[in-house]
Amino acid sequence: MTIPLPGPFTGRTLDGLGRDLRSGRTTAAELTALALDAIAGSELNAFVTVDAAGAAKAARRADEELAAGIDRGPLHGIPAGVKDLIMIAGMRVTMGSRHFAGHVADEDAACVALLRRAGAVVVGTTTTHEFAYGPTGDRSAGGPARNPWDPSRMTGGSSAGSGAAVAAGLVPLALGTDTGGSVRIPAALCGAAGFKPAYDAIPADGVFPLSRTLDHVGVLAATASCCRLAHEALTASGLPETVGEVRVGWLEPDSLFPTDPRVAEAARAAAGPVAGEARMAPEVLELFRETYLAVQSGETAAVHAGRLASAPGLFDPEVLDRLRVAAELPAWRYVRALEARRELEEHAEALFGPYDVLATPTVPILAPPIGAREAELGGEPVQVRAALLAMTSPWNVLGRPALTVPAGLVDGLPVGLQLVARPGGEAQLFAAARQCR
Repeated sequence: MTIPLPGPFTGRTLDGLGRDLRSGRTTAAELTALALDAIAGSELNAFVTVDAAGAAKAARRADEELAAGIDRGPLHGIPAGVKDLIMIAGMRVTMGSRHFAGHVADEDAACVALLRRAGAVVVGTTTTHEFAYGPTGDRSAGGPARNPWDPSRMTGGSSAGSGAAVAAGLVPLALGTDTGGSVRIPAALCGAAGFKPAYDAIPADGVFPLSRTLDHVGVLAATASCCRLAHEALTASGLPETVGEVRVGWLEPDSLFPTDPRVAEAARAAAGPVAGEARMAPEVLELFRETYLAVQSGETAAVHAGRLASAPGLFDPEVLDRLRVAAELPAWRYVRALEARRELEEHAEALFGPYDVLATPTVPILAPPIGAREAELGGEPVQVRAALLAMTSPWNVLGRPALTVPAGLVDGLPVGLQLVARPGGEAQLFAAARQCR
């Protein structure tokens, strides 16, 4: 996959950059300068606020530490972007909204503190769908992020800028958040890897919430191996390299949502040999969808009730309409949805059956044009928002670890393969990714 708009980190992995840093072939200051120049010259609108002075200072400190024998691990000296609703002390963080146009964060979010502790260099904030409330990535106060494979196409969201920035090689690493697929969707549509760890594996303290019991902090990078390195560095958890046989089951995508057959074929080929096939029963799928919608709507409406009452005109019109619908959700549906999660755990365990990992396309369609809300599939219209969330959102309901990896191109646009593991199955997940073609 050769991206039409390559940046300085295209094709470069975190471990490769680390070897270059430790051998003296490059420095953190040089890598940071490359990132800052690339961001300044990019027309993808991947970044909102860039802290050139702060990044340069952090890079110099990273170089001084390495020279003094202080090595913080695989992220030491690596430039990174951070989604524009994750707090960064002293930096403008806007949540992609006019409500917070001049907001400056008082302190680092827990995940940013972990990123800095690991030696990474924070270069700036990446574009988010307003308040992360949308999987398309094209509703933000600063305008839409653009897909590096075709700038007229959406990146997916809500971690839109993080997906575009990593895929285009502007930075080798970015943080995102994932409430229904918001790390995996832009990673898949832009041709990067994205990992949503288990719920609360990376703390969400200091992240502006969308839905507190569905929100996950995740990472985007060039490859699954890079995501693993970043995850281990941020969680201080080493995963075993050898895990024995990993049984991968192919979850038939049409049992989740109507799927472009070319996308299904590309993802199935990328998955390599599988141990068998699984299907989600229609009644289970409906329970997943109802539960996700009710939990997200109830929690999102609670977060924004004050702004809806006092300053509705500052919202993007589409986001405002969705919030008003969410606010009408009866309380009993939210309570019932919380209870349904226990039942869904049982359904998921039955679905996994003999498999350690389930594989399916990450997104059932190709990246739509920016602003599109309908796509055509097999001569029939499908709703873009529903399509983008269809394969990813069930795993947020259950908080299970899920990973997307590039699976090739269809009509010059990236396709993603999603791998999902049981609770505690991160090692099997990354082992399955190594088996992919």
